[in-house]
Order: sequence, then structure tokens, then C-alpha cells
Amino acid sequence: MPRFPQLDTHPIMNPEAVIQGDHWRIGVLTESLLRLEWQDDGVFEDHATQMVVNRDWGTTPKFTHTVRDGRLVLDTPALRLTYDMKPFSKEGLSVVIKGVNSNRNTWNYGEEQEGNLCGTARTLDETNGSTPLGLGVVSRDGWAVLDDSASNILTEADSVNGEDNTFGTWVVPRPGTGHDLYVFGYAHRYIEAIRDFYRLTGPTPLLPRFALGNWWSRYHRYTEREYLQLVERFEREGLPFTTAVVDMDWHLVDAVDPKYGSGWTGYTWNRSFFPDPKRFLDTLHQHGLKVTPNVHPRDGIRAFEDGYAEAAQQMGIDPASEEPIEFDLTSPKFMKAYFDLHHKLESEGIDFWWLDWQQGGVTRQKGLDPLWMLNHLHYLDSGRDGRWPLTFSRYAGPGSHRYPVGFSGDTVVSWESLRFQPYFTATASNIGYGWWSHDIGGHMFGRRDEELEARWYQFGVFSPINRLHSTDSAFNGKEPWNFRTEVRDSMTASLRLRHELIPYLYTMNWRAASEGRPIVEPMYWQAADNPDTYDVPNEFRFGTELVVAPIVEPIDREAQLAKTDAWLPQGIWFDFFTGRRYEAPAMEGRKLEVWRPLEAIPVFAKAGGIVPMQPLDEANGPINSIDNPKHVRVVAFAGADGAFTLVEDDGSRGVESAVATTELALHWVAGSSATFTIGAVQGGGADGAAVAGSIVPERRSWTIVIRGVEPAKVSARAGGKAIEVMTAYDERTLSLNVEIPEVASNAAVEILFDGELALAHDTSADDAFRVLYNAQIDCLAKDKADRLVRADGAAALNALHTLERPANGEHRHDLFVSHMPESVIRAVAEQLLRV
Repeated sequence: MPRFPQLDTHPIMNPEAVIQGDHWRIGVLTESLLRLEWQDDGVFEDHATQMVVNRDWGTTPKFTHTVRDGRLVLDTPALRLTYDMKPFSKEGLSVVIKGVNSNRNTWNYGEEQEGNLCGTARTLDETNGSTPLGLGVVSRDGWAVLDDSASNILTEADSVNGEDNTFGTWVVPRPGTGHDLYVFGYAHRYIEAIRDFYRLTGPTPLLPRFALGNWWSRYHRYTEREYLQLVERFEREGLPFTTAVVDMDWHLVDAVDPKYGSGWTGYTWNRSFFPDPKRFLDTLHQHGLKVTPNVHPRDGIRAFEDGYAEAAQQMGIDPASEEPIEFDLTSPKFMKAYFDLHHKLESEGIDFWWLDWQQGGVTRQKGLDPLWMLNHLHYLDSGRDGRWPLTFSRYAGPGSHRYPVGFSGDTVVSWESLRFQPYFTATASNIGYGWWSHDIGGHMFGRRDEELEARWYQFGVFSPINRLHSTDSAFNGKEPWNFRTEVRDSMTASLRLRHELIPYLYTMNWRAASEGRPIVEPMYWQAADNPDTYDVPNEFRFGTELVVAPIVEPIDREAQLAKTDAWLPQGIWFDFFTGRRYEAPAMEGRKLEVWRPLEAIPVFAKAGGIVPMQPLDEANGPINSIDNPKHVRVVAFAGADGAFTLVEDDGSRGVESAVATTELALHWVAGSSATFTIGAVQGGGADGAAVAGSIVPERRSWTIVIRGVEPAKVSARAGGKAIEVMTAYDERTLSLNVEIPEVASNAAVEILFDGELALAHDTSADDAFRVLYNAQIDCLAKDKADRLVRADGAAALNALHTLERPANGEHRHDLFVSHMPESVIRAVAEQLLRV
């Protein structure tokens, strides 16, 4: 019998933190989180539910309670509840949140959550722009409420409805009716609220490393030959992919006899397209790809399927009758037959499944969403017998983060859709949903806009999952070579950068699983009392080191640049790509406009930031490789001390894998020498295996890039002994590059910058010249503007607004022949006002 992973549940509340009457019960889960129940029959729910799995965290929060004038008053350091001990009502139940400077810091039962910062949505199918979002657990008012009253409960019964249950956890209806509410009163401590939400509902699982590379997907009737030719073309073009999605036409669709219904659901390979499925899957694996086919399971298992006869016998149906086996998520017996069919397909080489459920929310069990149940059972099944569990499906409500990866649906190809997706992705973290996978480039309809596609690819690099996808149209493909040269080059650079970032992404993957911090976070999470952070909805933090402000608007034709709004926290920041320095000296940070050409996306790294990457070179093997790299490139940013712990593992068992860590550190002393250190690899597995040689390569070469500095002399030691290094300075990115030859991974490396490692010189005048050079405006206007900028610096900006036109069309070389467009002035201003 297979062994399935089970949720770690502790559903019974700490009795020392519970107050109750005949029909009501209040659990103090933390000083900021309350569970409020009312049951007419006085029977309260102590099982785990679809949303909530842990209610006892091993501590007793500080609180007091008393009854005064017929009302219960419960007080903690974070909130104060008043309750009349009657059926819940607006007049009788309220919670005041402490520490919030707002006149809306009181929740009254039933009140609309106007200040809620939202969570996410089930799907973006056919969305052209924005869509309504559900509730999150953070709010500008300081409180948020999640209603778990209708949630089914989890049980580990050996039988369900008279059928053997071999899956372990099953879902059954909640007895009785009533209210089961969770009040989050965390004021503006948003990160703490999310971490406790994970404690309540279960952690985010660790993703396998391959999931963080590029995914290729298209709704297209590929043949085996066509798909493999595509993969080979990607490799010739230097485009790395780790995941091959095969949409629904892998199985019989049009060839299904109408007497059986449509071919939307299917489990039988279309041999006209894929004569030898195992050969096809093996070949994809040889190219370094994992494979996920699309499945629409609504129509059950029908008589034309290869696996019908065995499934029918399991269900007690005579195969000769050709009676359809109806899809029934509430039947353990059916689900076993269903998964047995999938297991046979997996034995040929399928790695995981894309669950494309689109048929509503009704099952034979009251209140049970079929999408949620599919996600839950498929996740359990995918992890059977020690496998690394993974699903790919839509969001099914709070708690769905336990079943990654999320498929956000088929969006319309438009600027409106792209404009919404960064906000949508960041906001999903307010309900703990961190691993969204979008149709990068848009799925359908719309119009061809190559600039839009390039910008969407750039956003994809800094999305949780980067999956290209498009509909079945000859005019809607996303292959970079089908676009004009400058767009193709931008797309290629984006796909290569995403793969290079895997070491950073995988470390953030571990952070999400172990620390409860999604890789994408809204800017207001770390500066909740600063109103400016709420005014940049499309900007987000991307892990610990980066801030990303995607371009979601077309280029201004005069400036030849596109604009986005950004906010930077207090301190020194650098453009991740160019090394240009931005300063935000004020405590409240700094709002600014940033302007970028087609090939660039605004990404900022904090001073002291450290980002490990894996170069796409011969040392690191095939282009699609996801192995822990033999050559590591580290980009570090000057101006402050910084540290980063690179996390790698043996790729075997998820969070139970043997883990290796490498400490990277920049020690910065203004006006003095600086050092960069690479610690000896640490860690290992329970079996005591050596780290170097088993988890990470025994020897590694390193490239250390210090951005935003002047040239400097360098020396280095490994294991305490001097080693030869090569250095080069890149004026274009203001970067000092240090090449370290192969050294033992278990030997510490120290790079010494002799003398002062100084911040890079001011390039603002030259950068402003570049803006003017590319602007599509009058050349005489450019000449005068450049002279003003070089003479007066930022003080020239006012003069640029007052330039005159010559009268009566007269052309004079000492005057402008046209005014300076506002867009060009603002783009120049970004360069002149960076520091």
C-alpha cells in the first residue's frame, strides 16, 4: 500500500487559552489572533479543516478576561475584545486593535473589511486587466477576518461511506452549523500576520529546483517530432528551459467517438501525434526537462480509454458494458482507480500533472469545492512513497499555498493584463500564496505588440514561476526568434537571466518554506506606516536582496524610454544591471520615476546586497542543467556591509534533503580597505555524507562582481594560502570583476581589496547625455540641453522647461528650434537626481 505525505496537524486549542460558554467559545491563539465560535447545539469543532490545521502552537499567550455588566472583556497586549455572550451581532461583538493610528481600528461583527489589502483570486481566465480579489490577513485598519464556518473537516478515517480510504487524510462534511471566525489583529505588523497565518494553515512546501527555471507551454497540437525540434532549437539559440508543458492534445481529443462525449477529458496518448510516448518523454528527460501534461478530469474514465477495463473492474463495472465511470471526488474507491490510471502514465515518464479544472465548484458533498479536493489529493498522491510532491493547478481558497504551483489562467494579451499582474502577484502574498505561475506574454485575443511581449518576459524573470504560454494560433507563439531583432535579444536575455538566478531563487525557496516569507512581497510589508509604499502597487521585493518595478506601460516615442513609479527605502541602492547609484537619505524613503529602454527593467539592489548566480557556461554543463553549479557568479553591491547564506541541497526529499550552506559576506569600510569572503561549505545529511563532493561540487570556481565601485587592486587567499586571481573593470556597469580559479568548496576564500574600495564616480552627466542622444527630438535642442546639464548639473532642469522656439519659423543656431518634451526632461531628471 502506498505511503502518502500527511499534514502535520495540531487542531485542538490549548485549553489554557480557551474561554467558553454554552454556545460560544473563544480561543486566544496568539496575542493578536483570536478564534471566535458560536454553535447553536454547543458542539464545537476540534478537527483540522480545509483551511486550518494547527491551533495549538505550544505556548499560552498573555491575556486577561472578565465579565462586566453582562459583557465579556478579553484583553491582550495587542487587542481588546468585548462580547455580550449572545449570538454574534454587530452590536454585541467587537475587537479594538491597539497600536493603530486610525479611526477604523475597531472590528464589529459583520462589518465590511474596507481597509483589507486583499489576497488573490481563483483564476485570471479571460481577464483583460483587473479582477476582484478575495480577502487577505493584513489591513490598513489593523484587522482582518477569515470565515472558516463552511469549511469541511479533515479526518484520517480508514473508511469513508463504506469504502476503504487508503489516502490517509480525507475530507468529510462539518457537522452542524454556526460561526467559526479568525480575527487577525496584528495592526501594521504585516510580516508577523503572514507568518502566523502559515502557522495556522500549514507551511509553504519547498519546490524542486527545476520548477524555478523557465517553463515552455503552448496550447498547440504538437507532434513528437515538432516538440523535439523545438527543444533542439531552444538549445541552439542558447535558451534554457527546465519544464516542458504539454497541453491537452497529448491525448485523444477529436478522435473520440461522439457516443462517449467530448474529448476534453482524456488519458490515452494520441498515437498519431506521439507514436511512442515513452520515447518522447525519455528524450525530453535527456534534454534536462521535466514534463507535465494537461488534464481535465471532469468526465471521469470512459470506455475508449486504454485504462478503462482495469478501472471498471476496480469499480465493480462490467467493462463490456462500456458504462462510463463517473468522476467522483467524494469516493475513495473512484479516486484510487483514478490515480492508478495516472500512475501507469507516470511510469512512462510523466513527472507531474497540470490540473486544469474549469467546471465550477459542485461535488456530491455539500460545501466541498472539487478544485480544492483535486489539489489536496493530487498533492498527497504526487508525494507517495517518498517522492517530492508537486502539483500545478488553480487557487482554491485560503490554505491553497500548501499545494503549489498555482496556475493563474488564460489572460488576454494586453497592456491592461500586464499592468495588473505585478500587483496581483504581490497581493497574493497577503494570503500566503507565493508561487503563482502566469501565462507570461498573455494567452489569447488582444493584438500583436512586440514591445508588450518583451516587457512581459522581463516581468517573468522576476515572477515566482516563469512559464511562457499562448493559445493555439499561428500568430500567437512566444518563440523569441519570431520577433524583430531588438525584441528577440531582450527576450533571450530575460530567459537566460532567469536560469542564471536559480541559486538565488532556490535560496529564497528555502526561506519561503522555513521562514514563512514568500519570494514576492508588497513594498508596504516592511514600511506599513509610510503612505508612499501603498502608492507603488506594481513594485515589489523579490527575495531579500532585490526590489523590482516592472515596466507596464508602452515606451514614450519622444524619449524612447518607458516609465514606471518606484519607491526606495532609506539607504543606498543600485541599479542591478548598470551599477548606477540611487540614494534615499530620508527616513521615509524616496519616491521617483524611473525610465528604461526596451532592453531594461528597473531592478534595484540595496547597498551590501549579494546575489548568487550560475553562469551559462561550459563549467556548469548543459544549458538546461539544474545541478548545483561548479562555477558560481556572485554580484555584490558596494556601500555597506552585507551577508547572504547560499542554500543548496541534494535534490532528493524536499525539506528532508541533505542541505549545504555557504556564507557570502561583504565587509565594507568607507575610506578604507574592504573584503569579500566565501565561507567553507557547511552542513550535510543525517547519513553523515560529506558536503563537498556529495551535495555541492568538490571544487568550484567563482566570479565575484562588485557593482558601483572604482577600479582597485585585489589579492586573495583560499584556505589561508595566497592564490592568483584575475581582475577586470567594466566601465559600462561600474563593476570590478574578480575571477577565482577552482578551489576546494570546503576551503574559505578571502578577497582583499588593497587600499580604499571607493564608490564609483558620478556618471550622471554622461547618463543624461545618453537619454538625450536616444531621444527622438530636435538635435539643436539636444545640444543646448547637454551644455546646460554639463555646466549646471541638476540645477539645469528648470532651464530645460523654459527653452524657446524661434519666431516665424526662423532657424537660428543659437536658439532651440523646438521645446524639450516633458518626458525627456523627466528622464534626464532621473539621472541628475539619483544621488
